[in-house]
Amino acid sequence: MGTSWVIRERVSPDSVNAGKRCWRQGWTHPELCPNPRRMTDAARLIPFDGLTNFRDFGGYRAGDRTIATGRFFRSANHALASEADLKRLAAMGIAAVVDLRRPSERERSPSRRWEGFSAALIENHDADEGSLSWDAFMGEWDMQAPSYGVFLTRYYEEAPYLPRILDLFTRYFETLATSEGAVVVHCAAGKDRTGLAVALTHMMVGVHKDDVVADYLLTNTSGRFETHGANWREMIRQHRGAAPDMDTMRYIMSVQPEYLERSLAVIAERHGGVEGYLRDALGVDARKRAAIEARLFG
Repeated sequence: MGTSWVIRERVSPDSVNAGKRCWRQGWTHPELCPNPRRMTDAARLIPFDGLTNFRDFGGYRAGDRTIATGRFFRSANHALASEADLKRLAAMGIAAVVDLRRPSERERSPSRRWEGFSAALIENHDADEGSLSWDAFMGEWDMQAPSYGVFLTRYYEEAPYLPRILDLFTRYFETLATSEGAVVVHCAAGKDRTGLAVALTHMMVGVHKDDVVADYLLTNTSGRFETHGANWREMIRQHRGAAPDMDTMRYIMSVQPEYLERSLAVIAERHGGVEGYLRDALGVDARKRAAIEARLFG
């Protein structure tokens, strides 16, 4: 049985005094639990010229602790970074870049790097995409949202156990445990592979499920569709001779709660939950988990 996501209403810190102790009470009554120290959604999105969906995934409460801000970032690919973007990235103290893309994606859209780039680069050369590759699907897609949703749901079902994802996620969590500076994790659009990696991070340390899915869904209001939707539609037209309508384009450039739900359901079926998956599939033992928490909450 999958997880049922219900987004709690955002309430003002002044509206409910009774919720002050709820962080230590396991969110028994989440509707009474404002997050007075929560970073606003608008503040998470960091504007760049050519980088999209670049967000700070810190600032969330986990019990009585708060993940640090300004250290842990997620984004789409860096291929279109402007010179100003590169200078800004250089000033952010990024010590590690985790690139979750396939080799073919990196070849088509190579990342731009800032002058003096010395960050650790985490990537691999495994091209495995599961039972149906992205390119194969796009070659036969009927350009309707429902069929795209079916494809993405199947991808999310397979992704946690694809060898290339297991390798990259293992190294991502190792990087969180050992990196001395800021970390940015990205894929092509910063929504699916990156979204799953960040959701697992948040769940590992006890971020409430409402905040986990809210962070995941911020892709949908990040502005990526507005800046890239028309261009991507034209690329599809050039490749296929036809293109979906713009409503469908918005859908395929978005994420849906049921995608993440499917990954978590499969993880629960095979490992009993996120903790078991992290420990047994990704090697996040008690020592590594403590190191990650020290970094996240430090």
